[in-house]
Amino acid sequence: MPRLNSTLTSCGIRVAASALPSTTDAVLEAKAALDGGDYQHIIAFFGIDHDADALARTLTQSFPGVPTSGCSTAGEIGPTGMMQGGLILIAFPREGFRVHSELITDIDHFGVERATNAVRRLKAQICEPPARLAKDDVFALLLVDGLSNAEENIVAAIHWEIDDVELIGGSAGDGICFERTVMIHNGRVAQRAAVLMMIESDYPFRVFKTQNFEPTGIKLVVTAADTENRIVHELNAEPAGREYAAAIGLQPDDLGPFSFASYPLVVKVGGDYYCRSIRNMNPDGSLSFFCAIDEGLVFTVARPRDILNATEAALQDIDATLGGIDIVVGFDCILRRLDAESRQIRHQMDELYKKYSVAGFHTYGEQYNAMHLNQTLTGIAFGRRAGA
Repeated sequence: MPRLNSTLTSCGIRVAASALPSTTDAVLEAKAALDGGDYQHIIAFFGIDHDADALARTLTQSFPGVPTSGCSTAGEIGPTGMMQGGLILIAFPREGFRVHSELITDIDHFGVERATNAVRRLKAQICEPPARLAKDDVFALLLVDGLSNAEENIVAAIHWEIDDVELIGGSAGDGICFERTVMIHNGRVAQRAAVLMMIESDYPFRVFKTQNFEPTGIKLVVTAADTENRIVHELNAEPAGREYAAAIGLQPDDLGPFSFASYPLVVKVGGDYYCRSIRNMNPDGSLSFFCAIDEGLVFTVARPRDILNATEAALQDIDATLGGIDIVVGFDCILRRLDAESRQIRHQMDELYKKYSVAGFHTYGEQYNAMHLNQTLTGIAFGRRAGA
């Protein structure tokens, strides 16, 4: 039987978790839970209190010859449900998968050019140009610094180059400190960076997103902003924090992560609504955002629907499409976790994620094809090999 802190799937992907505070001890406990499998790539998601240098070094020593990737988080999701400050290892087996990866550095200055070149090099490892990638056999997975303010440009550059291949991913976090996020790749630690993986799979998979909000009739227009730093100073020509608070029936002093999670701001793109979530209110009353903003942007105040039922319905639909979910690698917005906690349904969300073998982390933003999103769960669900 699998250990309580590990999951073994039919497709051979194995997930291990550790809540030990010592970075070295956590890696060793997770390694023991992986049970000596033959792995070709390991992805690590870890709380910011872990020493990233020690983590990268210990992973390299513990899994010699196995490439590693990963990032810091705003919380982890694993075999025991949702964690904070833990370590999750997702190990891809040699059989059934081929993982190609690159670290993209200085993404806030040279991100578009370097991301484009990285895609071209990874594509060349899979097929010879001018052949196109087979979207049913390959997907892209992106981990990106959630404090870089570069996610939209990186995602757009990658999506432009990867043919019809679908992209999924998440933005690294540091709890809810918003001070320092880190990436790791093959023993190296980097900030203002991204890790791009192109993964070939012999198993069926589905890329998905789900969200649990609905728009109201309340509109807020960005009338003054620092677009480079994603800060809104005015909404409807009034101080941003005060105007947002009034729109949701609160006082500015009452604003915080839970109110931002309960009353998200959304924009309409191509007939669908997408969150542009507030990260925090600044001392001067301005609002910092997780996503890109611009003057003239029209926000709609939204209200959340039942997060538990919306998430379960999405996973049930994917389960039916795949003929049974084997495992989900998921990227869940930190504001969704805070919303679940404020509604006292975190335990039910834990059970739902364990039921569908969801493994991943809580993010500062989610990637879905050409979009950088907020307040969504994006992911890739794997089924069992045809005939298995």
